[in-house]
Amino acid sequence: MKLQESGENYLEAILLLKQEKGAVRSIDIAQWMNFSKPSISRAMSLLRENGYIVMDKDGLIEFTPTGLETAQRVYERHTILTRFLVQLGVDEAVAAQDACRIEHVISQESFQRIKEKLREQESKDDSFQN
Repeated sequence: MKLQESGENYLEAILLLKQEKGAVRSIDIAQWMNFSKPSISRAMSLLRENGYIVMDKDGLIEFTPTGLETAQRVYERHTILTRFLVQLGVDEAVAAQDACRIEHVISQESFQRIKEKLREQESKDDSFQN
């Protein structure tokens, strides 16, 4: 099933919260994203029904393998696109906001080319600094 942009954003938020806090509950996501608890509850229900997350009896959220893979893919796109835009001279806050929108629609081919170009440039930058 193709995940909507909002679903990808929820998975990315869960990933970041897990990195920061270890354990994640719906209330943590609501606070992090500044959304209402009912909105988060509905989203978690959909993510659970579609096999991206599981929730234990205490409400702790864990990724399924598919959910973790999707969250990592979205987060990688976000970080790479942000770095690329910053390297082009875009303000970091603007770059992060733009990357958040682009990460959901960019083709795999275009993303791979940006990733390769960024690696090339960062490699050149590193060799100049040494």
